Amino acid sequence: MVLYFKAMSECIFCQIVKGKIPCYKIYEDEDFLAFLDVFPFTRGHTLVVTKKHVDYVWDYPQVGKYFEVVAKIAKSIREKTVDKIVRCSVVGTDVTHAHIHLLPGKKNDLTGKKLSVDEMEKIRKRFKM
Repeated sequence: MVLYFKAMSECIFCQIVKGKIPCYKIYEDEDFLAFLDVFPFTRGHTLVVTKKHVDYVWDYPQVGKYFEVVAKIAKSIREKTVDKIVRCSVVGTDVTHAHIHLLPGKKNDLTGKKLSVDEMEKIRKRFKM
């Protein structure tokens, strides 16, 4: 699913950060929010977004801080997985708002299909920090 938005007020990630759209939150601090992707490629597929809207990861003024938070979340997820692997992807073309994908496991096994609310909640509880 590819989403394009004309204005920041329409940005789906900004709406999630503001609480206008619910999410399966696993981490939050003053500057970042991490939540499960609703169309995951693997169980636990997590998006780490900036709370302040910037178009791309490289536009974030403290990109080192961003990756420190991503590393902390990835390490936490890795500790809770069987094979202890978390892959990372920075694409930025599907939604124009800085976001980093964390993908537990060696391969994608879900191909972006939507999981049930019960399964998403079970995964959220497992990976919540």
